[in-house]
Amino acid sequence: MKNAVRKMHPVQRLGWVTLVSVLLLSLGVAWDNWGDQLGAPADHKAVSAQATEAQIAQGRYLSLAGNCMACHSTRGGTPFAGGRRIDTPFGGVYSSNLTPDPETGLGRWTPQDFWQAMHRGRSKDGRLLAPAFPYNHTSVISRNDSDAIFAWLNTLTPVVQAQPAHTLVWPVGTQPALAVWRSLFFEPSPFQADPAHSAEWNRGAYLVQGLGHCAACHSPRNALGASGAVNDLSGGLMPVVNWYAPDLTRDTESGLASTPLPEIMRLLRTGASSTAQTSGPMGEVVQHSLQHLTEADLQAMAVYLQSRAQSTPQPAPKAATPARISLQVATQGSKVYERQCLQCHGEQGAGVTTASGEVAYPALAGNRAVLLSDPTNLVQLVLYGGYGPATQGHPRPFGMPPAVLALDDRDIAAVLTHLRTRWGNQASEVTPLQVNRIRAAQGH
Repeated sequence: MKNAVRKMHPVQRLGWVTLVSVLLLSLGVAWDNWGDQLGAPADHKAVSAQATEAQIAQGRYLSLAGNCMACHSTRGGTPFAGGRRIDTPFGGVYSSNLTPDPETGLGRWTPQDFWQAMHRGRSKDGRLLAPAFPYNHTSVISRNDSDAIFAWLNTLTPVVQAQPAHTLVWPVGTQPALAVWRSLFFEPSPFQADPAHSAEWNRGAYLVQGLGHCAACHSPRNALGASGAVNDLSGGLMPVVNWYAPDLTRDTESGLASTPLPEIMRLLRTGASSTAQTSGPMGEVVQHSLQHLTEADLQAMAVYLQSRAQSTPQPAPKAATPARISLQVATQGSKVYERQCLQCHGEQGAGVTTASGEVAYPALAGNRAVLLSDPTNLVQLVLYGGYGPATQGHPRPFGMPPAVLALDDRDIAAVLTHLRTRWGNQASEVTPLQVNRIRAAQGH
C-alpha cells in the first residue's frame, strides 16, 4: 500500500490525502457527537426552559469575563448579532450570530449543541469551526458555565443577521484542512485544579486559561497560526493588528513578579496603575471585560499571574551595551522630542502626575514598555496615539494624539531611539525600516 501511494502522481497523492482526511473528519464528527451525548442532560429544551435567574445572571457575567461581545458584534451594530470581520494572516473570518434567532442565530440550538461548540469547536451540524474562535480556551470551562452562558444568550432579543461567508484563502478554510490543523494543534483542555495551590490560585488559573483566553495574545503563534498552550504566557507578536503582547512571566516585560498585588488588580480593573498603563488591544479588554469582574475574581487572576511570574526563572540581567547612535539621529531625535513630547513627558522623561497622585503622562525613564526589545508597540503608539480605556475607576484617562500625518519614518525612528537611549535607558536603536514596515502593515 505504501509503495502504491509513493508511486502516485502528486495530484493523485493530494486527492488521496484529501479523501483520507474527509473520512477521518466524518469519523471524528460521529465519535465526538457520541462522546458528548454520554454526559448530556436527558432533555435539553427542558433544561433551557428551567434556567434560573441565578444561572442567567451567571451567564451574563461569564460572557463579560470572556469579552464575547467584542468579537460577536459589528461596530455600531446590535450586540451579539455577529458579522464582525476578524482578519487573520489567511484571510477574513466573520463572527456568528449569538442571539436566539431560529434561522440565523442560536434559536434552534440546545445546551448540548452550544457545549459542543465551546468544548470541541464544532457547530450544531458537526462542522468544524475556524480557530479564530478560541475553542482551545473555551474547552477549559465547565459544562455548568457553558450552560449558564447559553441560558443568558437565550434571553437576548433575536436578531435576523446571517453570518457572512469567510474569505479565507484556499484550502485553509476547508473542512479537511481544518481537520488536519486540529489534529496537530487542538485537544480539548478541561480545567484540572492543581491541589498544590489554593482555591483562589486555581480560580485565577481557570479564568486566565479559559474565558480570559490570555494566551491567545500573550503566546507566540507559528506559521500555521497556532498559539501556545492555554497556559503559555511567554509573549508574542499579534498577527495582523501588529501589537506585541508582553511576556507575562518575565518581570522585565510585565513587572508582575515585583508589582504589589493591589497594583496588579488596579491595572486590570481600571487600565492604569502607579507604574503602568494599558493601551491598544489590552485597553479594549480592560474596558469591555475586566473592569466588570468582581474584586474576588480580579484578585484571583492577579494571584495566579503573579505566581506564574515569580515561579519562572528570570534571566540574569545583561549589561546593556549603549547603542551607537549617529550625531544626526541623536540631534533629530532630540528636536522631535522637544517639539512633540517634552510638554507632557518632561525634559527628563519623568512624566506628569495629577494633584491626586494619578499618572497623567507616564514616565519614560526606566519604562518597561520603552525598553522592550521589540519596539512595535512604541511605533504603534506614536503613529496612532495612546489612549487608555475609560473605566469606572479611571473615567477620564489622559491620551496622546496620533502623529501618523505629522511625522515621517525617520522622525519616528529618531525620537524613539532618543527615548530608548536617554535618562539611563539602554535599548537598541529603532530604524526607519522598522517604522516603515509597521506603517505599511497598517495600510498607512
